[in-house]
Amino acid sequence: MGPTASGKSELSIKLALELRGEIINCDSVQVYREIEIATAKVPFDERRGVPHHLIDFVPPERNYTAGEWARDALRAIEEIETRGNLAIIVGGTGLYLRALRRPFFSSPPTSEDLRARLTKIRTTRGVLYLYQLLRRLDPASADKLHARDWPRVQRALEVRLQTHRPMSAQITARPRPPALAARIRVIALQPPRAKLYERINQRTKAHFAAGLVDEVRELLARGVPAGSNALGAHGYRRVAEYLRGDRTLQSAIEQTKLDVRHYAKRQLSWFRHDEGVEWIEGFGDDPQLPKLVMDILRQKS
Repeated sequence: MGPTASGKSELSIKLALELRGEIINCDSVQVYREIEIATAKVPFDERRGVPHHLIDFVPPERNYTAGEWARDALRAIEEIETRGNLAIIVGGTGLYLRALRRPFFSSPPTSEDLRARLTKIRTTRGVLYLYQLLRRLDPASADKLHARDWPRVQRALEVRLQTHRPMSAQITARPRPPALAARIRVIALQPPRAKLYERINQRTKAHFAAGLVDEVRELLARGVPAGSNALGAHGYRRVAEYLRGDRTLQSAIEQTKLDVRHYAKRQLSWFRHDEGVEWIEGFGDDPQLPKLVMDILRQKS
């Protein structure tokens, strides 16, 4: 695990080759098909024959949830282990991993009509308006969420409006974690902050140069909602704003750099507050890291 642009994918492939591993994607954007340029998905010819799961399998129109990922990841882990291989979960979406290790309460199926109405409010009035609405309807949930963490804010609102009960009053009814949760080892990368931000800036520039604007334009033309989880992701949201005429292209590029840097900071903060995380300093493409990780695994296996 670790922040965006920290080299997780390269490191995980080296480890998978060493450990007879198969990789399970734990990135909330890489699950979507047709969302390519700004996702840093590893191309097939660079996967070196390592099987990858839960990547490129959800249509971009659909809003895939952390609970769904946890159920799909559990099935994938069980299938991998029946083959005698090791499941290696790779990504930076801490909420997905938490949903697997500590399952969420049984929430109602999403009302697509309600979600569409809340998405319209978010796109017209902004994410802070949604947060203030949640603060009125479920202040306990709002206290635990960042004001700009709109996917979780919006989901808390959906639960409150669909069940007529605050989500904060329901989350105590969590199911038991799966038996394999106790076997999960969490190793997180912690690269130097300044160098990480430099990589993020350079990668963002490369994404725009590679045709990110055209990719978003084609998805919108095909009917993918601008407020969907896929196009609301970092790297895509500001392009949609540019195409609506809400900002200039240069503004979209610079704001995306800032968004992704802030996201990386939140990812690091998330894993620091998670239980049992073992930290490794450096980037995943550091040639010394595979051996370091192997040594850590041997010491505590």
